[in-house]
Amino acid sequence: MASRRTQSPSIIATCKQTRFHLREDRGSGDVDIQGLNITVSSRLASEPGTLESGTAVKTKARGKSRAKGEGVEILSSADLRLKAGVHYGLVGRNGTGKSTILRAMAEKLIPGLPDSLQISFLQQTEWADNKLAGAAGLSRIDGKSPSVGSGKTVLQHVMSSDESRNEVEGKIKVLSHALEETDDQWATVQAIRKLRHDELKRQLFLAQKNASLRSGSRGMEARKALKAAEAKVAESEAELDQKKEECEHDVLQKETQAAVDLLNDLQAQFDAMRIVDIEKEARKVLLGLGFKEASLEQPFNSLSGGWRMRCAMAGVLIQHADIMILDEPTNFLDLLGVIWLENYLTKSERISNKIVILVSHDRDFLNTVCQEIVILRDQKLTYFKGNLSEYEEDVEAQKLYWGRMKEAQDKQIAHMETTIRENMKLGKKTGDDNKLRMAKSRQKKVDDRMGVQVSATGGRFKLNRDLPGYHESRRAEIEVPVDEKGVSIAIPDAPDLRFPGPLISMESILFKYKGRDALVLNGIDLVIHMGDRVGIMGLNGCGKTTLLRSLVGSTGVSKGTVSRHPRLKLGYYSQHAAEELKESVQSDPGTTALSLILREAEGELLEGGARSLLSSLGLVGRTASDVPVAQLSGGQLVRLALARILRGMPHLLILDEITTHLDFHTVVALAEALSSYNGALLLVSHDRYLIRTVVEGKRETSNEDGDGQLDVNSEEEQSRRRHVYVLKGGKLSLQENGVEQFEKSLGKRVRKLLEVG
Repeated sequence: MASRRTQSPSIIATCKQTRFHLREDRGSGDVDIQGLNITVSSRLASEPGTLESGTAVKTKARGKSRAKGEGVEILSSADLRLKAGVHYGLVGRNGTGKSTILRAMAEKLIPGLPDSLQISFLQQTEWADNKLAGAAGLSRIDGKSPSVGSGKTVLQHVMSSDESRNEVEGKIKVLSHALEETDDQWATVQAIRKLRHDELKRQLFLAQKNASLRSGSRGMEARKALKAAEAKVAESEAELDQKKEECEHDVLQKETQAAVDLLNDLQAQFDAMRIVDIEKEARKVLLGLGFKEASLEQPFNSLSGGWRMRCAMAGVLIQHADIMILDEPTNFLDLLGVIWLENYLTKSERISNKIVILVSHDRDFLNTVCQEIVILRDQKLTYFKGNLSEYEEDVEAQKLYWGRMKEAQDKQIAHMETTIRENMKLGKKTGDDNKLRMAKSRQKKVDDRMGVQVSATGGRFKLNRDLPGYHESRRAEIEVPVDEKGVSIAIPDAPDLRFPGPLISMESILFKYKGRDALVLNGIDLVIHMGDRVGIMGLNGCGKTTLLRSLVGSTGVSKGTVSRHPRLKLGYYSQHAAEELKESVQSDPGTTALSLILREAEGELLEGGARSLLSSLGLVGRTASDVPVAQLSGGQLVRLALARILRGMPHLLILDEITTHLDFHTVVALAEALSSYNGALLLVSHDRYLIRTVVEGKRETSNEDGDGQLDVNSEEEQSRRRHVYVLKGGKLSLQENGVEQFEKSLGKRVRKLLEVG
């Protein structure tokens, strides 16, 4: 069992093989943990019964069953199986605990994970004491996170993310200073003893963990090892407290020689690490993630939050870890950065034995990078060999296969039961024992021989081979896979305009910021009619948000004309809508989604209508009426922000990066809802799936060979005006082949970035 000292709810993890697992063993690099339970407990880890390091000590009052009952259970008797060198995609609904599981792994809270395992972690939300430091560095064995050094440049900050390298380099500096820059042997003795003491404290920490997690004969051995470790630490503390005049000359000589030998060993380790030029790799990764060469030397502290997170990602990517965990890595990247990251990770899987675990709402990203999918559902982990699209196709095929088998068997059972009733009736009436025996035989077949008719290998089921031993049920019942109950999204239709005309038009729009000569928008022409689907893509900083603000009227233009239909109702979702919504209710922390909608409606909407609107977007029941807005998840905030827009029943929806806080299930539901919306849509997004589905009107299907292809929807969908534009250099460029054309145009730049250095 393990938990972390923190002011937030603690994570408690247990597993079936805790007592027998050797925490120091590295083995093949695979992870195989059975019977894993993870609970988020409201009890703080600083209560009695926990180690200073954060590992919970077993006590009779804090057993497994009680711990599980005192919090929210994320996993129950699940199996965590990860193979070295494989890239996994972790999928599950918002709120099921994906980030909690990743955090438990990164902080080594799961008992079966070896302490020597190196784990790098990019987290979606900052949970460490220092937010950005925790996101950028290794989760160290003592639970501490690297700090953000003041005055470091972007490049220096990323290079300092490798804790194992930093630790070796730090020891070398301490010993070199003591041996070379001072003439006092006593300073050298103090330096070697301090390093030795730190290592003994680390060993004591591991011994405490083993002693608290093991029982029986292994527990006795672990407790003996703990006493020995405590004795060594006490002896080391006594040596540190020793005064110079108390130390004999031969001891000085011996300790000095030990310092020289340790320095030579450390230097050899550091030279081996320098075979890979960390500066070269850091520069390559930063450029791939969107930094310019000149910006690598600017102070890290001058960066905005989004660019700091890119630095954090670069720090994670360059580490030589055994497991790399990336939680929503595409949130702060434009399409160039996403495609670069896809290629970088795909290339690394061929040359590295590293386990990679990804959580992302970007379906294309998961399909490209992941070799296997881990599904978190009903507090269990299931595994599928293949990418996300292949998994969904397999689920549909399984539903069809088992559905047909169950339907056929239900018909067979119904026919047999009818025959049984007729034979029983006829046998009793005529006294025909053959009819009664026949009815009894068929009833036995219905009771014992109905169910799954195929073996695990797909062949015909044989009882003595496929189900040996005693069983209450002779065969397993046929279970048809069902869709996981998820959020359904429905968007109300736009009202009639009464008379025709374009909803909005831009003619020869020019825009530049005051004091600057460069044009952000240069000759923009855009016309949107009712029912149109328009997608705008482009790299970060190209002016997409400025264009949208000019459309909605929040930003004036330097030159040109923006015309709107006189009856136009416009709904605008900004890329920071979720964060702005949370800030807007800070003055009234008790505000709920329902009360917010009713207050803004100013009597135009009754409670029933407000609940109906929120329910159509997935905010149902007490979530809408009882949970404060400040406590809603990112995905729920997106839905609430969308509800505020849809309350006015707009003719034109302008959505700027709406998928950022959503899981991929919700993105699919949103895409389906937007596709059936009768009003006009303008989407700005880096999500290729969303643009292809909503704007281009295409769906992912599979042909007879199993290859993915895109099919266009019905005639009604084809009749819509559908255009994908790329904003570059202030100009809108129509993409005749849609997203695919833009992807290909970025391919050459991605290849150059991968070859940098």
